[in-house]
Amino acid sequence: MLDRNTAPATQEVAELKLPLPNVHTLDNGIPVYETRMGTQDIVKLEVLFHAGRPHEKKKLAARATAALLKEGTTTMSSAEIAEKIDFYGGTLNIPVNLDTSNVILYSLTKHFNKLLPIVADMVTNPVFPTDELGAFCERNIQNLAVDLTRGDVVAYRKITEFIFGEHHPYGYNSSEESYRALTRDDLTEHFKRNYHAGNCRIFISGKTTGRHIDLLNTYFGKVIPKGEAEDIAFAQYLPTPEKVKVPHVESVQTAIRVGCKLFNRNHPDFNGLYILNTILGGYFGSRLMANIREDKGYTYNVFSSLDAMIHDGYFYVGTEVGNEFTEKTLTEIYREMALLQEELVDEEELSMVKNYLLGNMLTMLDGPFNVADVVKTYVAEDLPINDFDSLTQTIKNITAEELKALAKKYLKPENMWEVIV
Repeated sequence: MLDRNTAPATQEVAELKLPLPNVHTLDNGIPVYETRMGTQDIVKLEVLFHAGRPHEKKKLAARATAALLKEGTTTMSSAEIAEKIDFYGGTLNIPVNLDTSNVILYSLTKHFNKLLPIVADMVTNPVFPTDELGAFCERNIQNLAVDLTRGDVVAYRKITEFIFGEHHPYGYNSSEESYRALTRDDLTEHFKRNYHAGNCRIFISGKTTGRHIDLLNTYFGKVIPKGEAEDIAFAQYLPTPEKVKVPHVESVQTAIRVGCKLFNRNHPDFNGLYILNTILGGYFGSRLMANIREDKGYTYNVFSSLDAMIHDGYFYVGTEVGNEFTEKTLTEIYREMALLQEELVDEEELSMVKNYLLGNMLTMLDGPFNVADVVKTYVAEDLPINDFDSLTQTIKNITAEELKALAKKYLKPENMWEVIV
């Protein structure tokens, strides 16, 4: 009989190895990372351009350009694009990212040759119709008006603005004025300057063959123009952190964000901080959750996040609480940071977090599409793919003493911006 009063024994994840992709180079120099795995006749294609906010000349141009790629080309209308993709059972996504513009296609293997020309046409011959740009702006203005009624959205916008600066690509916020200022010429200029081979990376995964690579060379390698990647540099912005209160009459709760500027994944301390953040507030069993939700009952959800972009990164704690619990919640947030600076994480908690993270990483390697996503993360951020192994080794071997030292170095209250909405 199964004894449901006794939890099953914890099993250590013995080995994690990221399957390395096959790397091909198209005629125009675009690298293709092929993850040839899987048993189902499905292929995922992701075409990535370094054409996000850091590459803009005008605010929101990157987002609008990516969104309107599917709204018509010199040979097809938006309706024809949608109809053809639907007819062949494909799925097309163009997610919004800060750093990159990505076009993602899921296709049955047998129809890849039918759908690939459509994607190629979108990223080489878009027309950016003026009426579609107007509709895009109106939709986003309406969505923004709804979002700004939410305290958590306002708090997130404010803390990123304070950390990076209101004119920084990672710090500026969208507004009705910035949407209305967009013109078709802005999108055309952004497209011509950034959608070229020097900024492009292609990731293909699933049940692939050499035929798929040949097709990529035909429709991308011989068509997308060559170009040089642009060097990105930002002006130094290091303001003194402050405590900011933002009145928000429509909110029945108080949104709290506490955070600071850090760095991207290239930094030698990033992997260790990734583990420290998990302990503090990076999973459901975290210290912030156990204290502020489970013990005190101040909130339904509290978390901490270590967000890494290509050129920078930041850390923050977020929660929404009843107005009467604001100060008490802030006290507990700083208290948990202080405990990590003053006391060693005990072996049982550290072992649990390590097993949790390794289990997550095991899931990240489950199937060709997940593996390709991991490969894309490292390639997009210009990191060696074998840094995945470095992360797993850090998780397995990091000590309580090292975590305490990281907490002392980076979780200082005087370095934290505090935003209360």
